[in-house]
Amino acid sequence: MNCLDALGFSASAMAEKSGARVPGDAQVEKGDVRAGHPAPLVAAIGGGGKTALLHSLAEELREQGAHVVLATTTHFVPFDGIETVSSSNKAEVEAILARDGIVCVAAPAAGRAGAAGKLGPSPIAVDELRLLADVVLIEADGSKRLPLKLHASHEPVVPAGANAVACVLGASGFGQPLATACHRAELAGELLGIDPNAAAATPELAARLLAAETERGAIAPTHIIVNQAEGDDARKQATAFAADLCACGIQTPVFAGSIRDHALERV
Repeated sequence: MNCLDALGFSASAMAEKSGARVPGDAQVEKGDVRAGHPAPLVAAIGGGGKTALLHSLAEELREQGAHVVLATTTHFVPFDGIETVSSSNKAEVEAILARDGIVCVAAPAAGRAGAAGKLGPSPIAVDELRLLADVVLIEADGSKRLPLKLHASHEPVVPAGANAVACVLGASGFGQPLATACHRAELAGELLGIDPNAAAATPELAARLLAAETERGAIAPTHIIVNQAEGDDARKQATAFAADLCACGIQTPVFAGSIRDHALERV
């Protein structure tokens, strides 16, 4: 299945430009959006493919006829081939959506992130973006390009009212030293009482850490995606991770495969 199907959106509804459906939510009609009802909002957290997930979702939604806004509450890199609006000009956003179907709305990042060429939060409030598009996709934390991620007390920054929160992790981190594969690995000691410099990021440990973050309320994912799981070995590790997560009492659906190839399956 593609990323859109994995997150539970109604592809047939989007094909009719009638909005999107996520589990547990009422249908949002495109006409209702224009009348002042907010468009569905999806947030991506974690590591190992958040930006790729947003890009893939945007492409899949555009193919179904939707108008999609990409934005962040933290920082992300510019999207290749997608125009960015860095001002609060809503008319410009609408014009690009009408022409291209996708637009990124983000201001140049401040400080060191800005020097690295990253983009920061939208100059247009998220609630207002939801009145301009059919779907809004938000990157809600950073991971320094590492496959795994633990969250400090100030993150992730998921906008209120998000319809879906996808937690991404990269299978490339499985088996690697936790200290080098996981952003904020030092928090593992706080969560599980382990030394991140002595531990390997096995599927079982990754599941325990994610479960601990969920149980303490740091994250509340509606979907979990193990990216970079194209080969047989990586798929087996992703399946083991899902089983270990279930053993920890977390019933959130887990999908594995390649986000960039638009190829995921439930494990």
